[in-house]
Amino acid sequence: MRVLLHPAEDEIRLENLFHALSDPARLEVVRTLIALGSEQSCNSLGEAMAKSTFSHHLKVLRESGVTRTRVSGTHRYVTVRSDELNRRFPGLLDLVERSGPPTLTEAAAAALSAARA
Repeated sequence: MRVLLHPAEDEIRLENLFHALSDPARLEVVRTLIALGSEQSCNSLGEAMAKSTFSHHLKVLRESGVTRTRVSGTHRYVTVRSDELNRRFPGLLDLVERSGPPTLTEAAAAALSAARA
């Protein structure tokens, strides 16, 4: 079985998070996961896009530290790493949760605020 790599909490970098969240499709996946509030099957999340495209988006989110993927047999389940991200970058997920995409100014302000805390 292939091992999925996830960065440790202290290895999650803000620039990687910003990159992962900069794509509208990935942002929508994260917002959906936050709204649902629990681990979701990858099959149920990616119905509206090509499987290879969706797999790429999930890989970017996982490798940046936004999500965690659990493998169970032939199924994969994904969840947002809310506790870890809230400890590392307080307020970031609140910005993601808003109805519209955060502006660069809002995201930068949240990052600066988290860094100063």
